Amino acid sequence: MALISSTPLLQTARAGGYCIGAFNVHTLEMLQAVVEAAEETRSPLIIQSTVGTVKHLGADYIAAAAKVAADRASVPIALHLDHCSDFGVIMQCIRAGYTSVMIDASHDPFDANVAATRRVVEAASAVGVNVEAELGRVGGVEDDIVVDERDALLADPEECARFVELTGVHTLAPAIGTAHGIYKGDPNIDFDRIGRIAAKVSVPLVLHGGSGIPEAQVRKAVSLGMSKMNVATELRIVFSDAIKEVFAANPEENDPRKYMVPAKKALKAAAIEKMRLCGSIGKA
Repeated sequence: MALISSTPLLQTARAGGYCIGAFNVHTLEMLQAVVEAAEETRSPLIIQSTVGTVKHLGADYIAAAAKVAADRASVPIALHLDHCSDFGVIMQCIRAGYTSVMIDASHDPFDANVAATRRVVEAASAVGVNVEAELGRVGGVEDDIVVDERDALLADPEECARFVELTGVHTLAPAIGTAHGIYKGDPNIDFDRIGRIAAKVSVPLVLHGGSGIPEAQVRKAVSLGMSKMNVATELRIVFSDAIKEVFAANPEENDPRKYMVPAKKALKAAAIEKMRLCGSIGKA
């Protein structure tokens, strides 16, 4: 089937009390691995790319690969642009065929965030593309966006309700204590805040910083209303470690197929585990 907007996928997930895994990919093999995982588990899927990956590969190359994958797949697949503050890049991705985009103006004051988000919503809604926005600041490093833990601000439930009403945004990523990257200890997630935000807004909520969150915490966050979970760093580590193992055993290896196949297999297994945690298996 063709690539679809993530809006109906996430609305169904919220209504059904489960979550959809959104996986950042940087190579064709990574993209193929998460698609194969979704096919095997009958899970709906969101493929994501960062702005850095768009600059590295090209929005048209990424969208073309995702379109081929979706055409061959029997499960619903959306293509999402993660954390972007550049309106021009967002429009470039929409024109290339992305079906979901994130405008991240969370570093700006509330009114400026509203204005930037509303501008993207107006443009994207005209062509049926989902728009995600962030309120508060998720700590850590995501591509070239760095938020010091001291500067990470948790989202206010009342402000979230106002933000959704003023912008018409389709999905919301509120800062609730998670961070990008791998946690040094258990994340300090504010579960009460998730519940209060979910009670105030009807749109699906997005859990950023999904790499390394303990299983019990993922399940609790999903039960409280998180409908999309972003996973990036953990996948890169799994993929890279598998390649390193090949070269450790055979330093002279020079056939990319010999190290990409094990890396793809390892990433697929990791994606399946995340789909199990999200509760999306069998939901396609």
